Amino acid sequence: MNITVNIDVMMARRKISAGELSERIGITPANLSILKNNKAKAIRFSTLEALCRELNCQPGDLLAFDDN
Repeated sequence: MNITVNIDVMMARRKISAGELSERIGITPANLSILKNNKAKAIRFSTLEALCRELNCQPGDLLAFDDN
């Protein structure tokens, strides 16, 4: 997949645990793990919005396109 998810990078910068973030945005820790580990095939805009709100970032901070 050419899209890389950098949620773990933003979580480290904001010093927030996966359990706390999943609780704040209303998804299961398992689903957050799937997103963090680049195993997801899609992401809902509502989830992306919640991640950006809680991590105080832009979608481009969480998602990156790799042309290789």
